[in-house]
Amino acid sequence: MDAALRMPLYLPAQGASETDATIIEWLVAEGDHFRKGQSLAQIDSAKSVFDFEAPCDGMVIRRFHLEGDTLALTTPIMEIEAFDAAMRDWIPPAAANPRAAARPETAPAAADPAPGREPVVIRGVGGYLPPRVVTNSELVAAFPEISEEYVYQVTGIRERRWAEADEKPSGMAYKAALEAIRRSGVDNKDIDALVLATTTPDVAMPSTAAIVQDRLNLPSIPAFDLNAACSGWLYAVSVARGLILGGTARNVLTIAVDMQSRLIDPSERSAYLIFGDGAGAAIISSGTLGHPIRHVQLGADTRGLRMARREEPGYAVRNGHCRVDPWIRIDGQAMFRFATQAFTNVIRQAIDQSGWTDAETRWIIPHQANGRILKAAARRSGLPFDRFFLNIERVGNTSSASIPLALVEAEEKLRPGDKLILCSVGAGLTTAAIAVEW
Repeated sequence: MDAALRMPLYLPAQGASETDATIIEWLVAEGDHFRKGQSLAQIDSAKSVFDFEAPCDGMVIRRFHLEGDTLALTTPIMEIEAFDAAMRDWIPPAAANPRAAARPETAPAAADPAPGREPVVIRGVGGYLPPRVVTNSELVAAFPEISEEYVYQVTGIRERRWAEADEKPSGMAYKAALEAIRRSGVDNKDIDALVLATTTPDVAMPSTAAIVQDRLNLPSIPAFDLNAACSGWLYAVSVARGLILGGTARNVLTIAVDMQSRLIDPSERSAYLIFGDGAGAAIISSGTLGHPIRHVQLGADTRGLRMARREEPGYAVRNGHCRVDPWIRIDGQAMFRFATQAFTNVIRQAIDQSGWTDAETRWIIPHQANGRILKAAARRSGLPFDRFFLNIERVGNTSSASIPLALVEAEEKLRPGDKLILCSVGAGLTTAAIAVEW
């Protein structure tokens, strides 16, 4: 046996744009001997989940990271004794000069209300999820090369809700709105505007907001849709806040609804395994009865324009005569990298511009995009992952509805005075964050 050589080991990059990866599970302990080709750890990168294999025979001296840690590919994962003299000439596979991740810029933060003006508050939230539960086991039947557990490792999802055949986005939005109105204690006649965020309207026109307005029997008020993809509800809250500060309204119903289950290609798993359907809503009001909005920031970075897209509008694929690709398409690897950095940036900016410290920030309630993205964003932002509220395991990615749905579920954990950052990254790529004091 050759004399032992003490040396660090690095993870291999799985693609040209790879810059970091996450340790899912260690398969060896310190002091263990291993053989060339043996799996040392299971690793999660933007491209895939893979086994990190030993480049030689050797022994583990030290493991530099814990399970769940995300490390740069330029950082060693472990130190070994290599029983192969040829390893003296081994060149670490990690990129020597990884490109800096894109840093989407945000618009200047919206100023707090002027002294003496009543604060703008979230007065009540509500949500709706369809009854049909779709598990990973049901979906992987079409992909024999992957398992239920693989889907969970890559996405953080075990099940999601899909709408029934006779449901429409407006119906889901209506049910979420009813709950938000009831929980806010605001009477229908006192609602001054309705802003609805969606990428899947019932029809091109009239707006889904107008359809919901009719079902709620609201008075003659402004009602309109907006599309900021997964950031849609935070955009809607920002617009509602502006209407209130501008004197146009005192109570604004904000709704987010997306029905993606009919728009995902069942032969292409990047979107098929992620999306669920749902609706969330909130009454945004002027006054002291509710949870004050302390800070708002919005942004969009067109470098991500093609990373998540769909060419045909609406919530369903029609009769097949369309000459464009009807499905949602996601560039998974690029989206992972861009979204991770965008989440990191928007969280850091929201905390800093709110004047809060990391210790004061009790909860991050993010758009439920992907479990890996959110775990990586927590690591990069320097905040403990246990402060990130996630329900993606049970509901999947519900796009614009995910933050209000998560907020409804998180309410039982929230205490008066808790400082929350609600944040999102969506197709466009749009970014948004709102700081709320509970």
